[in-house]
Amino acid sequence: MDARSLVEAVLSGNYRPFGVRLWDGTELPPVYPPDVPVLVIPHERGAAAFGPPPNEEKLAEAFISGDIDVDGNLVDFIDQASRWSGPETLPATALAAGLVAEMGARAGELLRSAARHSIARDEDAIKHHYDVGNEFYRLFLDEQLVYSCAYWTSGADRLELAQEAKLELICRKLALRPGRRFLDVGCGWGSLISHATGMHGVRATGITLSDAQLELARERMKAVLPPDGIPDVRHQDYRQLPPDERWDAIASVGMMEHVGRDHLDRYFGALAHHLVAGGLLLNHAIAENGDGRRTIPWLQRTHGGFIRQEIFPDSDLPPLDLVIASAQRAGLEVLDVETMRPHYERTLLEWLGRLERRFTEAVQLAGKRKARAWRLYLASSAITFRTERVTVAQVLLRKRDESQAPFIDRLAWYRDLTPRPLGSTG
Repeated sequence: MDARSLVEAVLSGNYRPFGVRLWDGTELPPVYPPDVPVLVIPHERGAAAFGPPPNEEKLAEAFISGDIDVDGNLVDFIDQASRWSGPETLPATALAAGLVAEMGARAGELLRSAARHSIARDEDAIKHHYDVGNEFYRLFLDEQLVYSCAYWTSGADRLELAQEAKLELICRKLALRPGRRFLDVGCGWGSLISHATGMHGVRATGITLSDAQLELARERMKAVLPPDGIPDVRHQDYRQLPPDERWDAIASVGMMEHVGRDHLDRYFGALAHHLVAGGLLLNHAIAENGDGRRTIPWLQRTHGGFIRQEIFPDSDLPPLDLVIASAQRAGLEVLDVETMRPHYERTLLEWLGRLERRFTEAVQLAGKRKARAWRLYLASSAITFRTERVTVAQVLLRKRDESQAPFIDRLAWYRDLTPRPLGSTG
């Protein structure tokens, strides 16, 4: 099958909701008006990405390398592609080959899962993600470099305010107050521990596996501690915490995605061990909605998806029911569950817009390939939330003991989420 016939076979059908433009300038029918996004195949070699059967990894690789592109809004294109039923004329042999390849890939994933999530391998995965450099993240994150879902509440209509509201909401859910010992697992660049220290007077500990994050987190903690204060920010895995250390409250924000569903019991068991009796744990993480859908259903997957290959090695998004069941097995009581799916779609779109406005700088900092990979990652992730394939949830847990559990004033959590510094009035 020649290149043109291959593309026509995969992108056939009168109901395809996006345009297609080939390397010679011709457009495949149906031809749409200018406001509809167009898949552009600028070189004949780009046709090889379409299989058959087409799969997510091949098409993502073609986009990242520039062998295919999109004329128009990338998010709109992925949204339209995700709602299309897919090719109408692929030969049955091609479909069968794709099914066999996907089943083989799933079997391979099961065989490899036991080798994942050692301390050394998890550290390598974190370095892969964050070694792109702090300056790259500054291009699209807020000033505090909060790299998780913002909370777009009333009065928080800018990313900086929405992230500040999220940090404050976490602190309120954990009932942080002066003198409490607080651990942030996967503390990133120190935004939550510095906020909790400056606004709530806690004695904070942060752990991370990224050296670039570690240095900046320590600097931020110095800014909110007394002049003689020593930041307790460590290059440490949660499995390496000293056995006798305990905290009154623990937060894990955007970190459980690196744990793996087969290791949830170990994860929650470790965190529960380091909580005092009656202590609170807030687990904030992305979760699959449990039906096994792909973002673009008509694309097969053979190696776990492009995000796992290019952005988050070994990442896993266990469904919420598995998360809660594992937490309960670890002796943790569920006090509250809040899902924030629309908030993360908006956050990702904000990040993407900022990255696209500074894309030339992104290429200079990280190279064209990585910059395009991140653009595709942010755009496709926004659609995974829009189409309800994934959600993000804050689960508030309490280590069981024989005392009376505290009453929760949820209205107080959300009241005026633009906080004031500790001790201020008015």
